[in-house]
Amino acid sequence: MSAPAASSGRTTLGAQLALVTALVAVVAVLVAGVVSYPLISAAAQTQARQQLGTQADLLAEVIDRQDDGVMGQMMNGARLRQVLAAQGISVDVVRPKGVASPPVTEADLAVTRAGGTVSDVRSTGSGGTVLIEGRPTGSGRSVFLVQDSAAAASQGTVALRRLLLAGLIGLVVAAGVGLLAARRLVRPLRRAADAAERMSTGARDVALPVDGPEEVASVSESLNRLSSALAQSEGRQRDFLLTVSHELRTPLTGITGYAEALADGVVGPEQVPATGALMLTEAQRLERLVADLLDLARLGAADLRLSLVDVDLVTVCHEAAGVWSARCEKVGVRFSAELPATLVVRTDPLRVRQVVDNLCENALRVTPTGGPLVIALHAQPGSAVLEVRDGGPGLTPDDVAVAFEPAALYERYRGVRTVGTGVGLALVGRLAERLGGRAFAGTAPEGGARIGVVLPGPAPTLVP
Repeated sequence: MSAPAASSGRTTLGAQLALVTALVAVVAVLVAGVVSYPLISAAAQTQARQQLGTQADLLAEVIDRQDDGVMGQMMNGARLRQVLAAQGISVDVVRPKGVASPPVTEADLAVTRAGGTVSDVRSTGSGGTVLIEGRPTGSGRSVFLVQDSAAAASQGTVALRRLLLAGLIGLVVAAGVGLLAARRLVRPLRRAADAAERMSTGARDVALPVDGPEEVASVSESLNRLSSALAQSEGRQRDFLLTVSHELRTPLTGITGYAEALADGVVGPEQVPATGALMLTEAQRLERLVADLLDLARLGAADLRLSLVDVDLVTVCHEAAGVWSARCEKVGVRFSAELPATLVVRTDPLRVRQVVDNLCENALRVTPTGGPLVIALHAQPGSAVLEVRDGGPGLTPDDVAVAFEPAALYERYRGVRTVGTGVGLALVGRLAERLGGRAFAGTAPEGGARIGVVLPGPAPTLVP
């Protein structure tokens, strides 16, 4: 097996998938942070205001009890003030005749002295904001708790940091999971690449396990089918080459034998013309086979030129009938033609004649003495049908399926009945496609095979 191709410097699919997974996780964390920050900040401020209000209620209750002369409540009030101070909360207790100290306003005092409560967020002179909670007491005093919004928002910052920490942990987990998933996804693709490399070096026994996601599994299935198709195609090519080699060797052997006989003087003067005629026949047979092979090769490429003109197919068939009726008469085969008065299509007349000759050659080969051979031509809506029927052994449905594949029928019936190389029918199939039509095969009413082509047309006018 050849060495694997050198790395092109591109990153692997596994690395790209892992990177994409990590990037998606990063984007998710960032989006979650951006979206969550204002929500968390608002929730933290709301919670801080609620907590500050609860503390204001508690302090007002403690002061009321302190005013009742309970020493324990005095101690509790002092401790509560210390706790509040530790939280950055300032306490302002305004007596009934006292005045407000900023940020508490006289309006706030008016509310509490009227028995109401104050709960507000307001700006300070320095550009910041504070939370204010005011509560009245039973003795007429007012209790105000003031807390800086930044200190209140610290809880939201802590929550956001925890969210970001959870996001980072999720990022690490996502990257690990992405890497594992990428390796699992890439593994069958690497097997497929190795299999394709082996196939490129000639291996045809490639069988990949079909696993992984549906798309990846379909790649393995396609490579398995490709391996099988290549093995089958190359097998047919080998058989075809062997067949053609055999068919080429037969006339070459005849020509060589007659030439040696002439060179050794074995053939007398009176036998020279006959021997020359036999050599000419074999040479012509060899020339026809080589020409068909060349045409078949050209049809597989793009260099076959077609000269499309309006052609009366009846004229083409009459010319072919003159040649094949004489050949059929020599071997005792009954020839007939079923042709309309005229049928014009736009096609290449030389290639159509080539189709007719190959079909007649194939039919004459399998038709026994006394059997029929028919050239038929008729029109269909938008097309013309040219066919050759014979009275030979015919074709089975399996034969019809492979009739136009090179050497397929030869391999099937070699040694069973008279067969050709399969080049002629393969050439007919390819020519029909290049002419814009199609080839077909089936059973003839005469009992043998019915093989022909459907050509696009007919043209609306007749060429004089």
